[in-house]
Amino acid sequence: MRRGIRAALPALAGAAALTGTLLSTPAEAAGGVVIHRVYFDSPGTDDRSNTSLNAEWVQIKNTSSSAIPLRNWVLKDASNHKYTFPDVKIGAGRTMKVRTGRGSDTAANKYQNRRAYVWNNTSDTATLTKANGTRADSCSWTTRDPSDKYC
Repeated sequence: MRRGIRAALPALAGAAALTGTLLSTPAEAAGGVVIHRVYFDSPGTDDRSNTSLNAEWVQIKNTSSSAIPLRNWVLKDASNHKYTFPDVKIGAGRTMKVRTGRGSDTAANKYQNRRAYVWNNTSDTATLTKANGTRADSCSWTTRDPSDKYC
């Protein structure tokens, strides 16, 4: 088995030289929707005001070259607080924020319409799953991170 892997290494190096890069995951090769950034600790006092709740958000990004429908995709935290996407699409190369508080949905912002915080400041994991239940992406953080995390 080792000999087969060693024999394949020159071919992989050649392929990387031809393309200029070696993609690290199939998702990167195909493109898709990923968690781009999480702002889990809204600035100021946690007073549960709608302004404070909406300063807590998860930003997703479509890394593909075409729009992707998000109907029935789910964004959840480690405690299983779920947000299910309505019948919307995210455009090619576009981002969308899912805010915790109340508001009117736009192409760039969706609202969970909650009256309490979702994302823990100390540590948590945001998980994005497709409508069929397969995991599209996840992002975790701990107290070592500042108030936000690029994933």
